[in-house]
Amino acid sequence: MPKFAVITGASSGIGAEFARQLSARGYNLLLVARRADRLEKLSDQLTTVCEIFTADLSKKSECLRLVKALEGRRVDLFINNAGFGDCGPFLQTELDKDLDMLSVNIRALHILTKKIGQQLYKQGFGALLNVGSCAGLMPAGPYMATYYATKAYVVSLTSALAQELREARSPVYVGCLCPGPVNTEFNAVANVEFALRGITPEYCVRCALDGMARRKTVIVPNPVVAAGMTLGRFLPRPVYIKIAAHQQRKKLYKR
Repeated sequence: MPKFAVITGASSGIGAEFARQLSARGYNLLLVARRADRLEKLSDQLTTVCEIFTADLSKKSECLRLVKALEGRRVDLFINNAGFGDCGPFLQTELDKDLDMLSVNIRALHILTKKIGQQLYKQGFGALLNVGSCAGLMPAGPYMATYYATKAYVVSLTSALAQELREARSPVYVGCLCPGPVNTEFNAVANVEFALRGITPEYCVRCALDGMARRKTVIVPNPVVAAGMTLGRFLPRPVYIKIAAHQQRKKLYKR
């Protein structure tokens, strides 16, 4: 029987690339996003059975509708990828966009991690990958304050759940993908141009799947970013935040 994977935020970027690589590995898929036309176009490119589930995960009811649709189904892999960012001084960015970001990056991810995690635990196998960011490994991100805060939540929640599963001796895997810049539509949505050179979605997903196979809890695919995260641990917190602010300001000036 082919394995079955669910991917949220599958209409573009990292989510779409997960769909391509998992299909190439023989997974049947359920692709989740708001844009049905994009999901259909992607589905036409894939070689395995591919279902489409349109949903706006910023709404709690839509998250629970997805959970309901998966009840009783074998889920081998769930990719919690839906999310977006924004760039600008915190006091000047739009409150509504901030709140939408909290709804998708935190609330939707929380609901799906809990509900799908319960399903995987009950079935006794499976994997759940939350797509975070290296932003979540840093103490703060001036000029992308809300986004960094949401991704810190993702890393913290995932790491805690992973430890609980280990202590329960569960075979279920839970991990967090924390890439640095990736060349996707994220940049346009977030109104940002990265100071560092981005990696490709293809490379990012290959590293993610390799890290999952090795059951790494936190996966950082870019060696340069990984080295920076390691060095950052030795910096005083105020210095680290000041450096982050300097890098973020570069993005503002490039607009």
